Amino acid sequence: MRTFIGLALVAGALLVSACNTIEGMGKDVSSAGSTVAKTADDAK
Repeated sequence: MRTFIGLALVAGALLVSACNTIEGMGKDVSSAGSTVAKTADDAK
């Protein structure tokens, strides 16, 4: 689980650093949150 959280944080950091606008950052954060939520649901 620690590995997954670490990878999710790194992926999130890369997504945020890749965006150029506040709107883009919001989309990136939303996408990362959806991915984490889906993975958590799959792990149940």
